[in-house]
Formats: sequence, structure tokens, C-alpha cells
Amino acid sequence: MTQPENHYVVIMAGGIGSRFWPYSRQDRPKQFLDILNTGRSLLQMTYDRFTANTSSANVYVVTNDRYGPAVKEQLPALTDDQILCEPSRKNTAPCIAYAAYKIAKINSEAVITVTPSDHVIFNEPVFNEVLNTAVMAADDHKLLTIGLKPNRPETGYGYIQYLPGETEVKKVKTFTEKPERELAQKFLDSGDFVWNSGMFIWSAKAIIGAFEKILPEMAELFQEAVPAFNTPDEKGAIEKAYYQCNNVSIDYGIMEKAKEVYVVLGDFGWSDLGSWESLHELSNKNEDGNAIQGNALLFETTNSMIKGSKEKLIVAQGLDDYLVAECDNVILICKKSEEHKFREYVAGVKDKKGPEYL
Repeated sequence: MTQPENHYVVIMAGGIGSRFWPYSRQDRPKQFLDILNTGRSLLQMTYDRFTANTSSANVYVVTNDRYGPAVKEQLPALTDDQILCEPSRKNTAPCIAYAAYKIAKINSEAVITVTPSDHVIFNEPVFNEVLNTAVMAADDHKLLTIGLKPNRPETGYGYIQYLPGETEVKKVKTFTEKPERELAQKFLDSGDFVWNSGMFIWSAKAIIGAFEKILPEMAELFQEAVPAFNTPDEKGAIEKAYYQCNNVSIDYGIMEKAKEVYVVLGDFGWSDLGSWESLHELSNKNEDGNAIQGNALLFETTNSMIKGSKEKLIVAQGLDDYLVAECDNVILICKKSEEHKFREYVAGVKDKKGPEYL
């Protein structure tokens, strides 16, 4: 049984939130924004959720180097040693390796929950029960994730097919990272796939063992950095490790290849708030299915997301399933459901208009 003092939480907060552009910008990504108008940013809400049952001293945030000050500003209870700053973006495997090796140096018996910073959970008591089940199941070998029943052919999530059984902790049969839409639809139709929530639970020994077996070169890089952790030499050691390690996700690098992968199913009102589409789903809507943030007057418009400032009036006519977003120096008008094109939009703006719009 995992003792409370051995439970650690790692919040991944280094992304740029391109699917929420132009509201999410490179200098202030979505995790630092109060997207739901609660008075707390997504990062702060995530921190609050976990510190309700875990000591704040056991919470670590991994972020990009440029966002370290923003994390410190929003979570002043964290020490500098609890804010892990990545020198470059190399996806989630290096991020998780960094945190795992650092925590293992402090507590070799640690059980670590890894979570993105942009999730919204509406039924926190049920979530805590599911999380506790996973934490209690963690041992020296299991890699666990939380699975959620899909309601659309989402291409931005990993999908898990699990073996049937009566136990709460189920063995994973297949693990597929971010499939194409056609394959995602087949997963949805089959009824025996769940979304990987992006939350992982494992002991420090289990995840380090998986790195050593499956990604040994990356494991060696971070093992070499361990002596510098919590010293003035840590920054240089991490820069060296990141310079040499590959860009790879934890899903593709570890989870799809590991043998001891398990899933705990949960239904606790979850959204990753990964896109305008998901924000529209969560927002209060009028009788025409429109979610409005700001000052807008709509005619013959349905199922749309309108976001703007209170100072500017947005008038729209004849739209269905559209996003209209007026944020700072950008006005974006596009099909709301075609969020897979956002990276194309951002790349085009970067190439043709310049970084001041990003």
C-alpha cells in the first residue's frame, strides 16, 4: 500500500496550446489562462485538485524554460527545485524521465501520478476514487493509465483496448497513439476502446525500469544527470541531456511497447480542454447552440463559438459550426469542428505573417 508521503504528482505544463490559438499565445499558453472564468488558471485548477489530497511539497511542475517565472507566479508555494525547466521541447518522454529520475533521487519508494495541466474534472470525488485505485495498484512493474469512454472519433488522444475482466485494474491489449480519423471512428464503433486520459500512475522504480529497458539511451542520459540534481549544476546537466535525447512521446516511446500496461476506467466528467471544440462543449449555450464570450449579436447562426473582447461588437450571420475568435491582434474565423487544421493555420501565420501574431 502506498503511503501518503510516498505519493508525488508531476504536472506537465510546457505546451504552447496551438489548438487554442489565437487566445493561447507562445508567451502565455492556455495552461496559464483562466479559460473557464473561474478566477483560476487551468494550471492552478490542476494544482488545487491534487493538493487537496497530496502534500504541496510532493508536487512538481515540468515546463519550458521560458515559462518558469509564470509557474512561480501562479504557484508561489512551489520551491525552485519543484519547478523543472526544460531547455527545449522534446515531447513527453524526456519530460517524464526528468521528473522520475529527480523524484527517485529524493524518494526511491515514490509512486508518481503524471498529469497534463489543462484537464477539467467535474466530479472530483469520483476522480479521487479512481486515482486512489491506480495508486494502490502501482508496484515495481505496472505502468497504469486512466481510461475514459469516448464520445467522438477524437484524433488527439491515445486509444486503449483492454482485456475484459471483473477487476478494476485491467490489462491493456493494445495501445494506439493519436490515430487517423477513420481508425478513430472504428475504435468508437467497436465499443471496446477507451481514451487514454493522458494521466499516468506508476512507481519511480517501474517507470525508470521501463526507460532502461525500452529507451536505454534516454535512460542513460538522465541517469548521468542525477548527481547534479538539486545542485547549481542541474541546469547544465539537463541542457546536456536534452541536447542529446530524441523527441518522443511517452505514449509511443514507452506505453505502446511495454508489457505491463494497465488501465483503470473512470467516468468523472472529464475534458482535456484541448481545443475550441471542447470549450464549446463545456460552455453554456443559448437556444441555438451558440457559446458566446464577449459582446456579440448573431443572426441565423447555430452551434458556433464566439469569443471576443467586451469593447468590440461581433456581428455574424449565417454561420453553423463556426469559431469566431477575436484575440489581441488576430481575428480567426473557421469551421469549429476542423480543429485538426489549427497547426496548419499557425504554421502559415508563422511563415507568412511573423511571430508577433503567435
